Amino acid sequence: MPTTPRSSSPLLRPRDGDALRAELRLAAGITDVPVFFGGEVHGGDLLLSEFIGTRTNGLKGLTVPASTGLGGRVADQRRPASVPDYRSAVNITHQFDAPVLGEGLRSVLAVPVVVDGVSRAVLYAAVRETTPIGDRTAEVLTLSGRRLAAEIAIRDEVDRRLRLLGTRESTSGSVDAAVSEGIRDAHAELRVLAQTVSDGALQGRLRAVADKLAGLLTDVVGPSAVTLSPRELDVLAHIALGCTNNEVAHRLSLGPETVKSYLRSAMGKLDAHSRHEAVVSARRLGLLP
Repeated sequence: MPTTPRSSSPLLRPRDGDALRAELRLAAGITDVPVFFGGEVHGGDLLLSEFIGTRTNGLKGLTVPASTGLGGRVADQRRPASVPDYRSAVNITHQFDAPVLGEGLRSVLAVPVVVDGVSRAVLYAAVRETTPIGDRTAEVLTLSGRRLAAEIAIRDEVDRRLRLLGTRESTSGSVDAAVSEGIRDAHAELRVLAQTVSDGALQGRLRAVADKLAGLLTDVVGPSAVTLSPRELDVLAHIALGCTNNEVAHRLSLGPETVKSYLRSAMGKLDAHSRHEAVVSARRLGLLP
């Protein structure tokens, strides 16, 4: 089974387990299922780390190898599965009966979190009766899995781009034109990614990484005297790449007139009389790379 991608920027990347726990809390808040739990998959092994509604510590820190138990099977096959009675289920292995039954769990649903064809986590919903998990709960947990997969994919992309920039910087003593363009493209794309996430903390981190990229190509020290809104910076970042207003609108999922409005506002703040002047001024102030 493919190994789990590792973060190259532990100080920038928040814990994926925190996002997993947030999804479990959300699912618990909109269903009447008493127990939710889950964990991340590393190197094919599932490590249970997040719990809501459990009464014992029997499952805490449990490692589930691929294809074992319900979670290992789900992670390996990359599709949801459930058992109406864990004790008597014949389609799973039973080396984890003691902690599962010790918690009193009987009916269990497991949903994989799949990113680029690799299981990165597993989410569980469980009840203490032999009553099948309902379709509503299955739908809620499946949607949670999809949201978590999308968020992990974004974090992976941020890490990939930071690794790429680190490689370029280590192989060249100066920033050439191609690298500069790559940094500007990464800066613009990170700002787009920030708009696609609902997690305010992650959105802030993505923008912080974008700001760090902007600082790679400027000697400005300290805060700028001009403050642009996030959307004004988004628009200018794409204008700097040579995009037309229509292209910017398409990339940012905005209307062309909205793009023009943000651009006019940014130009006014920068005392610029053209798109080009606005980009040059923003770069001089360290707002753009």
